[in-house]
Amino acid sequence: MKPATAQEVIEKARLVQEAARVLSTADTATKDRALLAMADAIEKEKEAIFQANAKDLGEARGRGLAEGFIERLTIKDKTINEMAQALREVAALPDPVGKIIMGTRRHDGLELIKVRVPLGVVGIIYESRPNVTVDAAGLCIKAGNAVLLRGGSEAINSNIQLVKIISGAARAAGLPSGCVQLVETTDRAAAEQMMRLNGLIDVLIPRGGADLIRAVVQNATVPVIETGVGNCHVYVDAGADLAMAQEIVFNAKCQRPAVCNAMETLLVHRDAAEEFLPEAASQLQQAGVEIRGCERTCQLVPDAKPVTEDDWYAEYLALILAVKIVDSFEEAVSHINRYGTKHSEAIVTRDYDRARRFLREVDAAAVYVNASTRLTDGGQFGLGAEIGISTQKLHARGPMGLEELTSYKWVIFGQGHLRK
Repeated sequence: MKPATAQEVIEKARLVQEAARVLSTADTATKDRALLAMADAIEKEKEAIFQANAKDLGEARGRGLAEGFIERLTIKDKTINEMAQALREVAALPDPVGKIIMGTRRHDGLELIKVRVPLGVVGIIYESRPNVTVDAAGLCIKAGNAVLLRGGSEAINSNIQLVKIISGAARAAGLPSGCVQLVETTDRAAAEQMMRLNGLIDVLIPRGGADLIRAVVQNATVPVIETGVGNCHVYVDAGADLAMAQEIVFNAKCQRPAVCNAMETLLVHRDAAEEFLPEAASQLQQAGVEIRGCERTCQLVPDAKPVTEDDWYAEYLALILAVKIVDSFEEAVSHINRYGTKHSEAIVTRDYDRARRFLREVDAAAVYVNASTRLTDGGQFGLGAEIGISTQKLHARGPMGLEELTSYKWVIFGQGHLRK
């Protein structure tokens, strides 16, 4: 690693650590004032953001990057509005810091209280979505954490401009100057350095594609909260409301295909397939979706391509859909639990018992009955925004909001109590 790269990462981590100590005791009013100031600043400085983003987009197109990647990288007026609105919504949420989780008093009068506290320094390594920069900063600040960001090289100009704007607004509102820092070195060695900064970074959160997440999980010595790849399924059960099913399937695949909660595999019970699949597939194909189906699917949808084993594992993040006709509810659940990534799974059914079984038997962070997987989102869940969607089971699972960015400590009040 180049000495300059290591020096930048370590120096910024130390700034963030110093800020975290101050931020952990900041009152709610100061944090909220900073979040609102950040939202106003983003709207006020949007032209500068657009100019920086245009540089990133030009370079991305020059490199021939896929359209799905370009879509995630692009900042529009809508993106500016959503980033600002997310900050305002987080400001309006209750402050988790200091919240009493439980309390008890022993028979001898010793009082024990479990109370929420910030995690401290949160490191985030992420890829092409500049809105993550703002969402992550806002959530971390409200939860009393300082944050060290390392975005991808493809969004470096956008991220530099965004961090300049929001960190300046936060500082003017009374927060410590180091509370939001961006590692501007795009060398992979900078990310690797962050993975090993035990003692300076308290927790590391990767957010991006499978390769990024795998690299962080396998190489980090800092504790990691794993956010997940989304190989999401919708299962259309026998006797389902097929009109509802068609709307859910279309929304889950087409509303925004380049994100982790989009449907990648459609499972259809054989008793519903003949009536449901041709019309549903036609609607999907008219929207540009490529169907890759099992043998029975290809018989009902002649334009479908034969599916491969690799397709069942794929997170396409594109207008591609794997389709399988199953013989039973049990086969559908078995397929999901084998190939799914424990992100978001849905059943469309009228059968109460099978709905209950699906909720109980499918192992995923979010499990739906008669609703689209696209709803797995911090904003949709009322969390204001999200730091990512965790697919692991320790500490946090599903959309990670404010409470997931805290830990807790025990506070004990005694009156000269001693261990006997």
